[in-house]
Amino acid sequence: MVAPAAAQDGGGIPKVLAAGLAVIGAGLGIGLIGKASVESVARQPEASNTIQIFMIITAALIEGLAFFVAIISR
Repeated sequence: MVAPAAAQDGGGIPKVLAAGLAVIGAGLGIGLIGKASVESVARQPEASNTIQIFMIITAALIEGLAFFVAIISR
């Protein structure tokens, strides 16, 4: 008897859940970064360039972690 592919490799549900949670966490994190940067620019408009640079770097690090988890969970 031939077993399904999901049963042969130990089940795909935990892997899919891990990838899904990583993507959800990354989305929430990037949303919070955007919120905080908008509030910071509203308080100190003269620092908008610095705030934007740090926001982009931090969002890229979070997105990279989400990609890493998605690739590892395959």
